[in-house]
Amino acid sequence: MIKKKSEDALKIIPLGGLHEIGKNTCVFEFNDEIILLDAGIGFPNDEMHGVNIVLPDMTYLRENRHKIKGMIVTHGHEDHIGGIPYHLKQFDIPVIHGPRLAMALLQGKLEEAGVAERTVLKTVMPRDIVRIGSSFLVEFMRNTHSIADSFTVAIHTPLGVIIHTGDFKIDHTPVDGEYFDFQKLAEHGEKGVLCLLSDSTNAEVPGHTPSERFVYPNLERVFSKASGRILVTTFASSVHRVSIILDIAQKLNRKVAVVGRSMLNVIAHARNLGYINCPDSLFEPLRAANNLPPEKVLILTTGSQGEPLAAMTRISNGEHRHIQIREGDTVVFSANPIPGNTIAVVNTIDRLMKKGAHVVYGRDKGIHVSGHGAQEDHKLILALTKPKFFMPVHGEHRMLVQHAKMAQSMGIPAENTVITDNGDIVELSSEKISIAGKVPSGIELVDRNGIVHHNILKERQQLAGDGVVTVAAAVSWEGKLLANPEIHLRGVAAAVEKSLLQQLVLKRIERTLSDRWTEFAKSLENKPNVDWIGLQEEIERDLQRLARRELQSRPLLVFLLQNPEHPPVKVTGSKRRRSTAEIAS
Repeated sequence: MIKKKSEDALKIIPLGGLHEIGKNTCVFEFNDEIILLDAGIGFPNDEMHGVNIVLPDMTYLRENRHKIKGMIVTHGHEDHIGGIPYHLKQFDIPVIHGPRLAMALLQGKLEEAGVAERTVLKTVMPRDIVRIGSSFLVEFMRNTHSIADSFTVAIHTPLGVIIHTGDFKIDHTPVDGEYFDFQKLAEHGEKGVLCLLSDSTNAEVPGHTPSERFVYPNLERVFSKASGRILVTTFASSVHRVSIILDIAQKLNRKVAVVGRSMLNVIAHARNLGYINCPDSLFEPLRAANNLPPEKVLILTTGSQGEPLAAMTRISNGEHRHIQIREGDTVVFSANPIPGNTIAVVNTIDRLMKKGAHVVYGRDKGIHVSGHGAQEDHKLILALTKPKFFMPVHGEHRMLVQHAKMAQSMGIPAENTVITDNGDIVELSSEKISIAGKVPSGIELVDRNGIVHHNILKERQQLAGDGVVTVAAAVSWEGKLLANPEIHLRGVAAAVEKSLLQQLVLKRIERTLSDRWTEFAKSLENKPNVDWIGLQEEIERDLQRLARRELQSRPLLVFLLQNPEHPPVKVTGSKRRRSTAEIAS
């Protein structure tokens, strides 16, 4: 039994996953102890040029790293575990508890990132209870979702039990035969649940989410009609969907070639753990599959969301080394676009059709079902747990609002429900739930070289929108131009002729030097001393204003100031102005 003091209160701080889809990360804090629940990634939008992934702002955890006692992982989707390797580069997590499949996927990520030594991974089974710190006992309960080995958790705290559903749907005929543990959920409801945090993704969708088995006959019908090769794309982590696809391929006597690193990785781990059962003989290397009759081949690939580097996107662009679309190919999109990816997916489908493929896609085809529960599923969870307080999580704002209304319709008072944003500090006592402040929130962007800071992203956006203007000029110790400035335009639709722009730049620099030189040039011990950096910044600001006015846009302006290393010496001969390139040489 965990005892409490009268002044104790539990803090729940979501750092990601609210008012958005992705980067799900939640902090539970009691006194001086913190546990984390999941740490996912999000995906960049069109304005995040060069960015590979999006992380939540982890400032609060960096500042409170000494309080972190461990982490709970609910399942193995990227929006729940993808951020862990990046966070471990900034702070240690003593132990991470999670299901077998998620831990297997995470182990590889940590080893690849070189941070495997900064934590300990421990697998859990259904109904396992683990202690984290002195304030938390965490109980894992099987649920059903689009990935195998998914859990709802009951977090026992000194104040009472907190239920976090994780991602879930209610599937009464799960592909793997692992049923939602309603019994244990109901037991907690009978004993008393202080607060429920529940997945809100499909809170706007009436009815129940269909079982994963619903897609089996529809996929089988599509595959049976295909006379040539079949190319199927789905979420790599949708283990149940992948299992169905492999089963149908075997039934139709087609060999399967798997394309995409993440797809290969998930299938390998799922087979090792028994979540996918099929013979080795079903699989064929891609090069060998290219030599088989088209009607004997099924290619299973990544790229259902139109990701730029994914296999299906490269195939549609004609950029894949081993796969080219042929007349008679059938391409199946067994996934719906997540918010923000619709345009990329539609463009991929268009390109495939132009190359002669028959593309099967869309909600009306019955070849995809959601991994998240709809309204009647949400109501069942509320009815079983009977929480005193309710906090909708995992979804965009309208979804959270709809979920909160559902809870109120089932008897939870409005004052016992909070709709929060990332960074809000939810303070929970035995008598009250409220928002008691805010911690730093927002996003951290990562490209192949590491964190992309805000100023770098702003420059990339400026480059993409209006191009770049570079100006190089050489200035003497007397504040005179030694050559005509050199100007280069890249990606700029100039509103004036370049020759005129060069004249305007020349005049602006000469005027700045004439008017402001004495502010930057001083004499120190009878030697000239010039603040070249300050001068460069001043001229750059003047040129930025000039460029915006004359070009009628806001290009990124880069001013390169060349200055002599030593004070000038008297030189006789021609006074011809040399070019900047001549001076530099």
